[in-house]
Amino acid sequence: MQWPAILAAQNHAREAANSHTVLVFQFFSPEQAAEVEAAAAQIIPADDTPGAREARVIYFIDRALVTFDKDKQPAYLLGLRELQVKTLELFPLAKSFSGLTSPQQIEVLHAIEKTDFFELLRLHTIVGFFARPEYGGNHNQVGWKLIGLEDKMTYEPPFGYYDAEYNKRQ
Repeated sequence: MQWPAILAAQNHAREAANSHTVLVFQFFSPEQAAEVEAAAAQIIPADDTPGAREARVIYFIDRALVTFDKDKQPAYLLGLRELQVKTLELFPLAKSFSGLTSPQQIEVLHAIEKTDFFELLRLHTIVGFFARPEYGGNHNQVGWKLIGLEDKMTYEPPFGYYDAEYNKRQ
């Protein structure tokens, strides 16, 4: 994934977040969203600090899959099927990955952590957790607060070395 693509997704998600409409999924079904959200919540779990679920990373991922990462839709659909297969392989009585206990979910994720799907999910989870809140993830700036980033986003020039005096002498 490239930075221009990430910025495009952020812009789209920001527009959606600022529209003051109820958050709905554009790509995922509610059941698929629950599975992806449960996996993301294990990638960045909540403990004494908020995790991916609290940051609403699932909405960032959903928006990404209908905008800049449309080409990743098949990877998610295949990955979700593989997640279900692995879940049933390890826990035959399970109805869904999201219905497993946290230790069981971790066991399933360890079993798929070398797959392309898991790599993509991890990337989307991290980007969604730290993106600007208006882009769909990082709800209430939980990601920024976790790392101590202040939302100043207003800077005055000069941004770097100011060379007006040097240029006058040339």
